[in-house]
Amino acid sequence: MITPIEFLKGVGPQKAEVLKKEVSVFTFGDFLEYYPFRYVDRSVFHKVKDIYEVKGNVQIKGRIISILESGKGRNKRLTAKFQDDTGIVELIWFKGIRWIKSSLDVNKEIQIFGRPSNYKGRWNIAHPEISKISSNQEIGYQPVYPSTEKLNDVGLNSKAIQKLIKSILNQLNGQIEETFSDEMLIENKLISKEKAIRLIHSPKTEIEAKRAKFRLKFEELFFLQMELLVRKKITLQKSKGYVMTEVGDEFNIFYENHLKFDLTNAQKRVLKEIRKDLNTGHHMNRLLQGDVGSGKTLVAFLSMLLAIGNNYQAAIIAPTEILANQHYVYISDLLKSMNLRVGILTGSTKKKDRLILHESLINGEINILVGTHALLEDPVKFQNLGLVVIDEQHRFGVAQRARMWTKNNLAPHILIMTATPIPRTLAMTFYGDLNVSVIDELPPGRKPIKTIHKYESNRLSVFGLIRNEIEKGRQVYIVYPLIKESSKLDFNNLIDGYDSLTRTFPMPKYHVSIVHGQMKSEEKDFEMNRFIKGETQIMVATTVIEVGVNVPNASLMIIESAERFGLSQLHQLRGRVGRGAEKSYCVLMTGDEISNESEKRMKTMVRTNDGFEIAEADLKLRGPGDLLGTQQSGLLDLKIADLSKDYQVVDMARTVAKKLLIKDPSIELEEHNMIRYRLKEILDSRPDWGRIG
Repeated sequence: MITPIEFLKGVGPQKAEVLKKEVSVFTFGDFLEYYPFRYVDRSVFHKVKDIYEVKGNVQIKGRIISILESGKGRNKRLTAKFQDDTGIVELIWFKGIRWIKSSLDVNKEIQIFGRPSNYKGRWNIAHPEISKISSNQEIGYQPVYPSTEKLNDVGLNSKAIQKLIKSILNQLNGQIEETFSDEMLIENKLISKEKAIRLIHSPKTEIEAKRAKFRLKFEELFFLQMELLVRKKITLQKSKGYVMTEVGDEFNIFYENHLKFDLTNAQKRVLKEIRKDLNTGHHMNRLLQGDVGSGKTLVAFLSMLLAIGNNYQAAIIAPTEILANQHYVYISDLLKSMNLRVGILTGSTKKKDRLILHESLINGEINILVGTHALLEDPVKFQNLGLVVIDEQHRFGVAQRARMWTKNNLAPHILIMTATPIPRTLAMTFYGDLNVSVIDELPPGRKPIKTIHKYESNRLSVFGLIRNEIEKGRQVYIVYPLIKESSKLDFNNLIDGYDSLTRTFPMPKYHVSIVHGQMKSEEKDFEMNRFIKGETQIMVATTVIEVGVNVPNASLMIIESAERFGLSQLHQLRGRVGRGAEKSYCVLMTGDEISNESEKRMKTMVRTNDGFEIAEADLKLRGPGDLLGTQQSGLLDLKIADLSKDYQVVDMARTVAKKLLIKDPSIELEEHNMIRYRLKEILDSRPDWGRIG
């Protein structure tokens, strides 16, 4: 299994180098884990007359009755007429003509396999696979392997890969070690590892392929869950946290005298979960999920008051200056009647102010520090940092977040907030080593946002909607995906949109702000503040306003070229409106012709305001990919499991992993030897980023 791939007959140094670079196949074992991505049923034969009814590939028995070579240079082609007892279909080749022509025999019975297409009423099959009919040939499911241009260039197409893997399996007869005990195999109805590997590469039926896939997916997800559970257990045993047993005067005074409305039951439940964590003496590592407008920031603020009530400082880190400033204003406003001090540190903070801030942190004068990435810098030290809230955590690299551990002797408690609802499968996989809290209830009085999909041809009616809202005294966001025109992408861009809007809504009756990522911070803040104060009615922006910006008077969000955004981002942008008492709207503007996938996204947005439902739909449409910046976690190197589809297998794998750890907490029983060895390999090969979420 650990034999280098260059020693496999038929590979050699050149092909080995391509396999290593293109698909990370270094050993025989790696090649066995290079799984097919689909299968072709070679047990079914078709007739020429039935071609038009078949979707996809066909397999037909018959004879070539004539061969014709035509054209010159790039237009050269080889055409053969293939006949069975029901009709004739043309076979066409555009490449490798000389070699193919020499291999074709007229009037000999063969079978062809390929995808038919219709050109001007005539059916043809381009570059079909041709083979002789043999009485002992294997009939069944033929695996199709992923290939690349460079693999094909050295002769490693799907068929060649299948042949090489078959050669390895013949050499390793009975040598593939079993991972699980007999008890685990029987209890979970799993086939053996050896059988699964053999069947995945050469199943005879669809059922065999499914059984092999299930076994291998389960094993992959089982070790993923074992890693998370073991890391969580180690963290709990090793990482001591500050004990915060007191509720404290600060929390009680604010809660009883300054909280303007009742908390929802969901907010109360989450606060209890956080209080329990702070009380244990172990380090808190909690993920707080909540839809847009569910009141996460208030829960985070109350948690910071709990830390202050136990004589600790607290900090909140935001991904942008706009959001950091908003947190600062929000928290300062909440504390205006209390004797607590809030500081802010961003990239724009002047050197003189920084020095004063650093000193105030060290001597404990600042109770809460709000900041951006600037808060992670080495000179920033606290007297007694007890709690860190990380807002929109996927915007921070794990190495950046790890720096928060250097701010104190003991690691501060960590509360990670996200307004991007995480599909349950991803939460279990990427945050399985964290405790997860969910605020699944909106504060009373929040009206659902009405979402409308409009095509470019409906633009005049959208202008009418803008006028109506402004006449009611409301404000409007218009968000664009691009700042400057792109020659590759035919979408409205922000600059053209701004010019068009200022012509349609001219001064002095209308005032338009513009905000985008290429502006200086002071310019952005100036324009944003004008909008917040109501001095401008229309905010033209890129997605810099996606997260956290709070303008209760804004009642209309127009998203231009909405087909360019993912579902979660559309939902985030929509959440910028609907923050006041008035009815709010979100208009999704798209081109008149959009893809089926874009159409599905628009329909999902129109149908529901539920962020968790949208997140699940996004996962199914896009796959796990870059959702939540998960590429940072290092956990996405799955070879066969698919988190967007295999949620039931994830559930089962986690249940079995938990059960094993209850039965054998140290994984020391002989029957679990292979699990212990494999798990040690995994734990040794990846840094423990999980501790900082």
